[in-house]
Amino acid sequence: MDWISADQAIMALGVRRQTLYAYVSRGRIRVQPDPDEPRRSRYRAADIAALASRKSRGRKAANVAADAIAWGEPVLDSSITAVTGGRLYYRGRDAVALAETETLETVARLLRGGHGAVLKRAPKNEPPQFATMRQRAFAALAERAGSDPPARGRAALALAVEAASLLDTLADAVAGQAGRGPIHERIGRAWGCEPAGFDVIRRALVLLADHELNASTFCARVAASTGASLAAACLAGLCALSGPLHGGMAGRVISFAAEARRLGASEAVAARLAWGDHIPGFGHPLYPDGDPRAAALLSAFSPPDELESLARAAHAATGEPANVDFALVAMSRALGLPEDGPFALFAVARCAGWIAHALEQTTTGTLIRPRARYVGPSPEPIPA
Repeated sequence: MDWISADQAIMALGVRRQTLYAYVSRGRIRVQPDPDEPRRSRYRAADIAALASRKSRGRKAANVAADAIAWGEPVLDSSITAVTGGRLYYRGRDAVALAETETLETVARLLRGGHGAVLKRAPKNEPPQFATMRQRAFAALAERAGSDPPARGRAALALAVEAASLLDTLADAVAGQAGRGPIHERIGRAWGCEPAGFDVIRRALVLLADHELNASTFCARVAASTGASLAAACLAGLCALSGPLHGGMAGRVISFAAEARRLGASEAVAARLAWGDHIPGFGHPLYPDGDPRAAALLSAFSPPDELESLARAAHAATGEPANVDFALVAMSRALGLPEDGPFALFAVARCAGWIAHALEQTTTGTLIRPRARYVGPSPEPIPA
């Protein structure tokens, strides 16, 4: 990570020193003591560059909207999750601290705004019978989306019961059978995991339960804004999650780990960098100092030696620590989980967040309908 002096930051931004300090106080620029001169400060170059880019674009409405699409300005209000100061908070509570003691079910109630009351479970059906966890997950949510009523205008208690059963539906689909008891234990048993690994799965589920307005959550909110059922919103989220730049990132980490086994860790990292590729599983735009979810999860088990070596080599070459995608793959290898285990855990965990965001969006009564900036051929003239 690169850091620059105050004079360099002021020159790059074209502002006065007081304005630089104001940006720091508002959390727009990260700062740290200069190791060579402790009485001076250094400023994060990436934050300076992002601010300078925004200033150069101006603040026209269209430019603000364009900036918001990728890791930019907030676009809607939410009281569910905050990523601030390098930490993750669920309704004001630190997610890492919650992962020490809570289950996915209790965190799901917290995200929904519940008060911890356990709802009576609805009768359960066996999940769809397909060969893979991914197929069963899609089929289970699609079946619910095709039969559950729209969420708009329904009583809060009815939606709460539906929300709890929906999370159960996806957990059963991943496990391949209808079960009782905590979700992390049901999944662990279905996957033949040792009991000691159940708690690691629990931690992972809590840490992945929500992450503000990520791509899959935004899709879930868009679907919910139409009044669609909670299941339809979650199915929209699952579709987005399946992409290789989101929940499918674990597959890219697995491929990278295979390269490291074949070439050696340092050589695999060097080859990726030589190709101009991003190193999958390392770094995160919202956590410039390291993904706290990854640190919390990696501390709960002993990663395989080959993955530890890969993490050291990647960090040495890029300065980027491992993120939660790498941690999920390491956990899966350490516990002997199925190949698609990381994606399945991600989907079950994030379903809690999709449901919470769908419920929140439903209460607004607002349709999410952005506009596109047309850049195609000029429209044909109307004949005289």
